[in-house]
Amino acid sequence: MYNPPDILSLAYKQPIMHDQLQMLQEKEQQMPGSVQYAIKRYRKHQQWNIEDTGVLAYHYKKAAPQENYVELRFCISGNMYCNQKDVECDNCKLTTSKSCAERVESIDVMSFRFSAVHLSQFVKPGKLKTITDEVLQFVHPSSFSKILPLCGRTRQVLEALLTHTYTDSLENIFINAQTQMLLLYSLECMLGDDKEIESFQCKFLANEADREKIVRAREILLQHIGEPITIKELSRKVAINECYLKKGFKELYGTTIFDFYQSQRMEHARYLLYEKGLTVTEVSMMLGYSSISHFSTAFKKQTGLKPCELLLH
Repeated sequence: MYNPPDILSLAYKQPIMHDQLQMLQEKEQQMPGSVQYAIKRYRKHQQWNIEDTGVLAYHYKKAAPQENYVELRFCISGNMYCNQKDVECDNCKLTTSKSCAERVESIDVMSFRFSAVHLSQFVKPGKLKTITDEVLQFVHPSSFSKILPLCGRTRQVLEALLTHTYTDSLENIFINAQTQMLLLYSLECMLGDDKEIESFQCKFLANEADREKIVRAREILLQHIGEPITIKELSRKVAINECYLKKGFKELYGTTIFDFYQSQRMEHARYLLYEKGLTVTEVSMMLGYSSISHFSTAFKKQTGLKPCELLLH
């Protein structure tokens, strides 16, 4: 199926190494006859500048219509939560002060998946008039994703979903109502642009098999953080020519292969230095650099700091 851009990487404006994320809370549930939703709460690193972001992703597979679905993804940064797992501490129950030692700043990542069967109940018979009609009936011919502006109404719904206290049957009713509002506001945003959904500029990306090769190339790059791989080697591994690989990667992920790879390596280096406490020499060797000076130069170019300066912060 179609793999839309990672919501965290979009919010951070560069790829995030997921092994850097510390999970605080996680919840996933399938609402009866409605939406499948997941909420993942991570501890926010002080150095991260995360922007609140929303994405609508349309997953279309002509050969397997039962697998079609629309997904809403949101990333909300900066909420404060008590770090005690099951119940808030006494301080947090009695006050909204952020001075409680157990309160931490979080990144909340939410996903809401609507199946084709569920969306079909909203379709009005007749001629297709808008892109919304095409999406709800799954007749738009290719998968796509669209960044959504987070208006005040959307933020209110997301805040309600993150902080509600309903349980059992009442929770099911509440979640169902709120997710329908999210779907409404998101489709309004998509329709409000008054634009057709853009097709791929690289025509070969309309072929799902070719898109999967680009996705696979990204996965291989992540597997080779410590052992650099050339574009020629990468193209052979995924069975696509170099030109298509470079152009397709840039269109799907908004960055060149080299810039993506360097960003990932330096983010991993930052994690190893700052979080794991490894030495500059150890990290340089782990990432496959021939000398510490080469590693230091690349690190400063990417982060604005020398590795030794990061350790002093």
